[in-house]
Amino acid sequence: MALKANSIWGCSKAPHFHVGVPDSGSRLCGLRFVNKWECCCALVVLAQAHRAITPVEDEKPNTPPDLDSSGAIKRSQNNTESSGFHKDLSLLPKPLSVTEPSSSSSDGSKVRVAYQGIPGAYSEAAALKAYPKSETVPCEQFEAAFKAVELWLVDKAVLPIENSVGGSIHRNYDLLLRHRLHIVGEVQLVVNHCLLGLPGVQKEELKRVFSHPQALAQCEMTLSKLGIIRVSADDTAGAAQMVASSGERDTGAVASARAAKIYGLDVLAEKIQDDDDNITRFLILAREPIIAGTDRPYKTSIVFTLEEGPGMLFKALAVFALRNINLTKIESRPQRKRPLRVVDDSNKGSAKYFDYLFYIDFEASMADPRAQFALGHLQEFAGFLRVLGCYPMDTGLL
Repeated sequence: MALKANSIWGCSKAPHFHVGVPDSGSRLCGLRFVNKWECCCALVVLAQAHRAITPVEDEKPNTPPDLDSSGAIKRSQNNTESSGFHKDLSLLPKPLSVTEPSSSSSDGSKVRVAYQGIPGAYSEAAALKAYPKSETVPCEQFEAAFKAVELWLVDKAVLPIENSVGGSIHRNYDLLLRHRLHIVGEVQLVVNHCLLGLPGVQKEELKRVFSHPQALAQCEMTLSKLGIIRVSADDTAGAAQMVASSGERDTGAVASARAAKIYGLDVLAEKIQDDDDNITRFLILAREPIIAGTDRPYKTSIVFTLEEGPGMLFKALAVFALRNINLTKIESRPQRKRPLRVVDDSNKGSAKYFDYLFYIDFEASMADPRAQFALGHLQEFAGFLRVLGCYPMDTGLL
């Protein structure tokens, strides 16, 4: 029988695993193919604007400041193009928080896209690349961006998943499994770090610089040559805002050129990162999946667990190689609910191993029979399997 699920494709051999909770008003059409592999394609019609959210135990965000219902969401596109410093920083949109989301009314003329950070963040640039005419909505944490989509405060969320220098963003991998959103696209963004300072300041005058820890690490060589003290900040755009607010001429920030325009700072040096090929891949998340086709290159993202036994990971990966399906990403994360597995070893006591979730991206559409048969084959070894999304590949860089 077809599984009741919120995901576009989902299945589980164990009865206690559920891919999702069906929404009121959902219409399901079952698709059946080989052996035990039974899936369902869900065309979801949401009847309620607010959904139940699974709490995240390990994230306790700081209490946010009071949010202005009109200022928390809307922002003027013209403001971002001005090179003048914002005299009143309170005019910038305040980020949504997990504990106190706020939304202003929308006329429906623009797609509303959530991102983590404040105006001028690289995540905002990725959101604008994906949706150039969108209304971008800043959020304090990744979790807040997920909830903003689930609560219908925004239409999409654009969140980073991996960087070519810093590696994977593990927090977002964990949140993908905890929330019921679908991956509907990806965006690749070239990250060009700039050294920013107050107007009229020379880079030799700087004694310390603020930025996100990863941005500071990616500019290690340049900052070391200048002999600048590095101070960590929550994000790059936030660092630029701090420098603009402080008015201290010996303090700079590592952020984007766009952040310099927004906060009225000078670009003292461009492309100061150690590695020129610094690219971040972002995922586009939505409440409903897209219907995959075969008219262009598609990528499919899945997560699964494996039964115990020798060579199980080899067998799982072989189902794609046998069908000439290229894997573009594999990531493993310990299962938080079941972190250890005890295996008896006769009289020598017991060994403890981590139980893992495996995240895989592969180049094939779910409309491709090869992908359908591959997942059918994988189900023979998987204790749990869920398709996170099938979406067009992004082949362009900004």
